[in-house]
Amino acid sequence: MQVDVNLDKNASYKVHINELERLCFDTKVVVLTNETIAKLHLNTLLEKIQAKELFVVKIKDGEEYKNLQTIEYILEQMFSYKLDRKSLLISFGGGVVSDMGGFVASIYQRGIDFINIPTTLLACVDASVGGKTGINNKFGKNLIGTFYQPKAVYCQSEFLKTLTSRELAAGMAEFIKMAVIFDEKILDFLENLDENKFLNASLDDEIFAKIIQKSIELKANIVSQDEKESGLRMLLNYGHTFAHVIENQTYYKTYLHGEAVAIGMNMANTLAVDLGLLDEYECKRVANLLKKFKLPIFYRILNVDEFYEAFFLDKKTHHQKINFILPCGLGKACIKNDISKENIMQTLKVFI
Repeated sequence: MQVDVNLDKNASYKVHINELERLCFDTKVVVLTNETIAKLHLNTLLEKIQAKELFVVKIKDGEEYKNLQTIEYILEQMFSYKLDRKSLLISFGGGVVSDMGGFVASIYQRGIDFINIPTTLLACVDASVGGKTGINNKFGKNLIGTFYQPKAVYCQSEFLKTLTSRELAAGMAEFIKMAVIFDEKILDFLENLDENKFLNASLDDEIFAKIIQKSIELKANIVSQDEKESGLRMLLNYGHTFAHVIENQTYYKTYLHGEAVAIGMNMANTLAVDLGLLDEYECKRVANLLKKFKLPIFYRILNVDEFYEAFFLDKKTHHQKINFILPCGLGKACIKNDISKENIMQTLKVFI
């Protein structure tokens, strides 16, 4: 099963779903992964790769390591292996590894090719496709980064079988996000899905493949129209404006990214209801779906003023105006940058 990501002639690529058999390269290849994935799946992947020379760089597992210090470590390893501009990097891991691998590939000797092989549902349905790379700093999430497309993406449901229920749920948050803003019919599918089978990773490969395929088709369509996030692609950040503040305030240690997005979606929906864009029933329907997959929907804001000011560090803020992505009914979304501080504060106070 394949999904095409159609960009310009030199940047288009395919996402392969359950098609990873053998990868052959006539160059040096470095596999970037983390310690957790290395123990679970690295040998399986290495058996499928044939290269002129093959190297592995392992980093620590966790969003808190998605920083310049880790990037420096990866670059030092790559230089020590004498990789050149014809070499290839393979990101083998979740969203953190995908974001960091793409970023490193984009800056190593002004850019080398890379391939994404995601090992989490979140990375399959979101981070591995679209070319957004980045790292965090003390001011916020993904504030340092580039747009740099992979040469190919390989999503294998076999790698998802070892995920915890919490990690699977975090990936589902991104899929629910896509449903709310682009396709209400997906909500029906998710409401009828057996959450226990899903959270125990006991779904058929076919169902996992369907979830991945639908997400990537939706995202590929958006990215093909707006690669650099100048307008339409911004809709994919639904829930993220709130989520990034939550992640930063909790030092990237309390919530998985998808969990923070789930809370952020509920916050965005609360604001949308207040503005008359979403009705109470629709808001509750999304909240119930998030809870069905054991995702959090509430975060206690300790200082409302600090939370509000943190919005202005978001990449989507322009000329001191905060761009909020909000659902306008289910299956549609809009960008609002004219919301009064009073309305925003009113929503934030719901979460104290």
